[in-house]
Amino acid sequence: MFSPNIFDTSPSMFESELTGRLRVDDEYDTRSVTEMDAPSGDEQDPGQRPKRKRYHRHTQGQIQVMEAFFKECPHPDDKQRKELGRELGLEPLQVKFWFQNKRTQMKSQHERHENSILKAENEKLRAENHRYKEALSNAICPNCGGPAALGEMSFDEHHLRIENARLREEIDRISGSAAKYVGKRTSTSFPHFPGGTINFGQQSGFVGEMYGVGDLLRPVPGPTEADKPMIVELAVAAMEELMRMAQSGGPLWIPGENSTDALNEEEYMRTFTRGIGPKPLGLRSEASRTSAVIIMNHVNLVEILMDVNQWSRVFCGIVSRAMTLEVLSTGVAGSYNGAFQVMTAEFQVPSPLVPTRENYFVRHCKQHGDGTWAVVDVSLDNLNPSPISRCRRRPSGCLIKELPNGYSKVIWVEHVEVDDRAVHNIYRPLVNSGLGFGAKRWVATLGRQCERLASTMASNIPSRDLCVITSPEGRRTMLKLAERMVISFCTGVGALTAHTWTTLSTTDSNDVRVMTRKSMDDPGRPPGIVLSAATSFWIPVPPKRAFGFLRDERSRKEWDILSNGGVVEEMAHIANGRDTGNCVSLLRVNSGNISQTNMLILQESCSDATGSYVVYAPVDIVAMNVVLGGGDPDYVALLPSGFAILPDGPGHNNRRGIRDIGSGGSLLTVAFQILVDSVPTEKLSLRSVATVNSLIKCTVERIKAAVMCRNA
Repeated sequence: MFSPNIFDTSPSMFESELTGRLRVDDEYDTRSVTEMDAPSGDEQDPGQRPKRKRYHRHTQGQIQVMEAFFKECPHPDDKQRKELGRELGLEPLQVKFWFQNKRTQMKSQHERHENSILKAENEKLRAENHRYKEALSNAICPNCGGPAALGEMSFDEHHLRIENARLREEIDRISGSAAKYVGKRTSTSFPHFPGGTINFGQQSGFVGEMYGVGDLLRPVPGPTEADKPMIVELAVAAMEELMRMAQSGGPLWIPGENSTDALNEEEYMRTFTRGIGPKPLGLRSEASRTSAVIIMNHVNLVEILMDVNQWSRVFCGIVSRAMTLEVLSTGVAGSYNGAFQVMTAEFQVPSPLVPTRENYFVRHCKQHGDGTWAVVDVSLDNLNPSPISRCRRRPSGCLIKELPNGYSKVIWVEHVEVDDRAVHNIYRPLVNSGLGFGAKRWVATLGRQCERLASTMASNIPSRDLCVITSPEGRRTMLKLAERMVISFCTGVGALTAHTWTTLSTTDSNDVRVMTRKSMDDPGRPPGIVLSAATSFWIPVPPKRAFGFLRDERSRKEWDILSNGGVVEEMAHIANGRDTGNCVSLLRVNSGNISQTNMLILQESCSDATGSYVVYAPVDIVAMNVVLGGGDPDYVALLPSGFAILPDGPGHNNRRGIRDIGSGGSLLTVAFQILVDSVPTEKLSLRSVATVNSLIKCTVERIKAAVMCRNA
């Protein structure tokens, strides 16, 4: 049951504290401290009681002038304060203190208003939860007329549980906000459901090809007109900081592992005194820098970074969702030089065990005198504060230097402050090393994707191998279809905030998380009820070896239950990178199952220094013939499944004393999408959930047994 005292919100407690705040705040209008009457710490006699500070009361005329000025400019600079002081007969310091006090007063009023809204929202949520509990307790079995048992409930009725989990997160959020008023964190208790076989984990969801354009980021208002000058000023300062961060050596940067530099925090705070302010309590600093030569010219790289759709597509393994809220400037002379964009994005590691990182920031692009381009991000959380800030970006981005033959040198800086206490223990070494969200992963992903784009445009393909697709149109459409498949997979395995993963209780540590959706009127997905399931676990095999095993069609029968033990052969492939394992393949399963004779498997495997993917989906033979002939791939229905393979940490030193990322074990995420009913309006029973749960757990056991046998 809900705890009856989820908030100790008695009127006396709120009124006493808020009245005290108001009494102090009201004095800000009419009084300011005269500092000359308050002796400094060096001058004050330790044995003498300090003098009571004298207050100077401003006249009504002075207050009216400063009130009017405050509406136009709440943060006057030194020159403006001097002019105001001269006009009003006040010292600039007195003007400064009045504006400081006025800002504090406005903030307090805003907090009081916010608290009243939160209290009302909490009461509404409690009422909704009570209504759901009554509905659940009064549920009647249609067959026997008695109380409905858990095993007989439809998945739609079981949605009440998911709603209950949402209420819990909302109330926890409200509790965190109200704690600053009541002085403590409130606790939440929830009703116990019979059966005990399903628990609720953290919220997540699919977007893009997985859920469509209707699933957007949490609503974030765009900047106000008053905010825009401050945003531009902050972005310009961030650009200056990024240039220094990217080009500076020691002592600001300390040479780190895997060609990545680590930031000297103390030196950083001494060097950069401006910016977005001190690090909030509870956040951990995470900063890294690396560089690489990329097979793409600087113009196209800038285009990718400044176009939110291209940026999300190229970095789909990191950027799960992104949106441009407002373009403050498109740049000058037909380029992105001088462009400013206010954006919101969610960054992920491909596992439901690692919470995503949401950011509200401004992106600024500038061409510098030596021909170098720079793109910088910096958080705007100070303009749009949230009750609980979990992540913010200090100036982060990249410098792009033009090289001969269409190449570019990229220097990437990633600097964030984050609360990562919710990261699962098995992923903590990866995240703490910077391989989860750091500069190394951004640059490695960019390099791999640029190689893929180069493969798309290649025309001189040797035809000695019969499996190679040499037709330019066939290559282009097949790669486009595979790209859609990979984006759909990547945006569906992380712990996104839009939807809820339901965690199925297990007897071991490999929790399986599931979610359901109904697919209707979408040519890119089969119609019906789709059940998605994912789990993450550790295996004592280096990532390269795990990648080689899972991508090889010859070993597929060792783990793929749905292939029924049949022999898998490669019908066609397209190389899309320097690594031989980076390719798009078309596979055929030769089994005794007649229903599979018209089905092929489209698979893309890709790997870089920070991680690997093996993503596949069953496709119809007729549809693939259309695609290979240059037809539109957007009408091919896909339900992608696959694997995300990450190192379990920074690795170990090799014989030359260099840290090898891939020398340890692997963190493997397995994700399936299954069409459990072709009628979207049907209800999904929990028996279907149990079947998919058994399928994914059996696949995990087969993979563990196979890799352990090969590792022996």
